[in-house]
Amino acid sequence: MVPADAGGDLMRGDLLSDPVEGLDEALAVVDAFDGVLVTGLLRPGPAQATAVAGLAEAVAGTPLAVRVAEAAGRVTAGAAGEDDFVALAAARSALLGSVHDALALRIDEAVGRPGPEEMPAPAAGPEQGTNLLAAARSWLCDLARSGWRGIDHELVAGAAPVVSAMLPDPGLRRRATLLDGFAAELAASCPGSTLERVPVRRWADLWSRALLLTVPGSAGERPAGAVTGRLLPLGVDVQEHATAVQAQVHAVFEPADGGAPRLVRAGVSAPKPDTVVGAGLWQLLRPHMSLLGAASEGRSMELDAMPVTVEGDLVWDDERARPGEPADAFATARVMLSAATAARVAPLDRHPVRIAVPVLLEGYTTRSDEGRLAFDLAGLPVAVDTDRMPAAGPLTPEAVAASGACVGLLRWDAGEFLLQPLAVETTVRKKTVAVHAGAWAGGTTDKAGVRAEKAATDAVAVLRERAGRLLRK
Repeated sequence: MVPADAGGDLMRGDLLSDPVEGLDEALAVVDAFDGVLVTGLLRPGPAQATAVAGLAEAVAGTPLAVRVAEAAGRVTAGAAGEDDFVALAAARSALLGSVHDALALRIDEAVGRPGPEEMPAPAAGPEQGTNLLAAARSWLCDLARSGWRGIDHELVAGAAPVVSAMLPDPGLRRRATLLDGFAAELAASCPGSTLERVPVRRWADLWSRALLLTVPGSAGERPAGAVTGRLLPLGVDVQEHATAVQAQVHAVFEPADGGAPRLVRAGVSAPKPDTVVGAGLWQLLRPHMSLLGAASEGRSMELDAMPVTVEGDLVWDDERARPGEPADAFATARVMLSAATAARVAPLDRHPVRIAVPVLLEGYTTRSDEGRLAFDLAGLPVAVDTDRMPAAGPLTPEAVAASGACVGLLRWDAGEFLLQPLAVETTVRKKTVAVHAGAWAGGTTDKAGVRAEKAATDAVAVLRERAGRLLRK
């Protein structure tokens, strides 16, 4: 991650640019099957039959082989049942899981970091709401038969009663949210026959994940524990949508018992009106997680029996955390990041889009490749994804272009590895200054940030006043 002449290990940029064996072939099979879902499987033609057969052939050497081959035969004959669609979704998920694993292994090799920890198998406890899961599965199978071009408001509306019945049950709420969001996207695109462009990969991802989660026991409880020690924030990743916002703090956890440091995450999300944007987002998130303030102040947190999942996600509880000593993110990255171990990803979550590995880059030069920023590491370019940097912070493409060190998330998108900057070190008036994407999370005196927060405060006040008037009526 740090060039050898700077005293650290050299990130193997060549490994990030070299092709991964079998990756293109696996993605081609997935793309072909996703194309089948565009037109639907009610009356499959020769091209669709070939794509489904290709999916079965791709998993021929796995435990799924017999079941998927049988499903492919019935789908081709137009006689597929719900179990057959589940088998095809499982095969698709397995292929994308293999892509995820190959890319994650390549990153570990390039960065020189220890492999992920082993994960215990999820505990298959009693499943609640099996009838509701069956109803959701029936709706998803009807979608596969109609295809994205065949959707209409009547078909999409079939999800509404299922979602309404699932939401009150805490054990089904996450699945209900997935179905609700998927149905909302489809409803906004009805009728499918008029769509100029279909989000093929995205809808296939949502469909296959939702379908697999309707299988009883698929969302088995993942054993979780509690950790005590020091949390050292690296940076904040913000994901914003029209009606929701999420902030995820990536950090290194140092156990109090002297164990090996671990890579962990802590996230907080909140619903939002579409008028609240930019730095105003922090007003919605701050009350729920004190860690945001510590991250923006460059301070560690002392944790006491903080719940954590086996995937490295802290189940944040402010009562179990208190502010610690100052902790510079770049110092943490230089000293501890290369030795920190990551948790293994759960089977159903293995997907290339999930890849977000914290890394430190130093000693690079910046250049523009076809109008896109890249870091040059010993002649090897690493593309920089400045589009992911939030407007809710002071980190700008100009600051990244002028930087000499960067803490970021290594991702994979559209066939290549990309670096999403979380913080950079740059020189201002001959002095090294750190600029963080999450610098305004705990509040700011920056003029632009103050203006954005004031505008958000005014917008929220107006919305609350209007909501109060409606309730009084």
